[in-house]
Amino acid sequence: MTPEFARNHFELLGLPVGYAVDASRLEDRYRELQSRVHPDRFVAGSEAERRVAMQWATRANEAYRTLRDPLARARYLLGLKGFDTGEETNTSMPADFLMQQMEWREASADARAARDVAALERLRVDLAEARREMLELLERSLAAANYESGCSLVRKLRFLEKLEEEIDDGLEG
Repeated sequence: MTPEFARNHFELLGLPVGYAVDASRLEDRYRELQSRVHPDRFVAGSEAERRVAMQWATRANEAYRTLRDPLARARYLLGLKGFDTGEETNTSMPADFLMQQMEWREASADARAARDVAALERLRVDLAEARREMLELLERSLAAANYESGCSLVRKLRFLEKLEEEIDDGLEG
């Protein structure tokens, strides 16, 4: 019942360890794995078999969620390579990014205070473009085994995520 031994999410889903992931292949591998380990297949099995099936299904879900999200995948891959992104403890950023960050935060705060939906939407578009560019840089950095740069980009992308959440909150309110 159990899938072949796998040390990490990539191996569990039968994918090469790397940042670039073929989304359709990831989806196919996930569905194949779930079809083998889903707890519904073991309803008539022993308690131990049901428990193991649940553990494998949980692990498959976690692997899939992690690898389909570009930022989570980068964090995970960096961790496998022995690098901590330091998102909670390392707040150092290049000066140009700090200036851009301050401008974005100020624009967000002003637009939310004024309840200016159009300004929030424009800011969201700007952030989406910045995110796309950073994800491209992240892919190139990780492909070149430049893990320090990868960690820095993950921290920047985490900032963008937080700001996007604030914008979404402003648009909902």
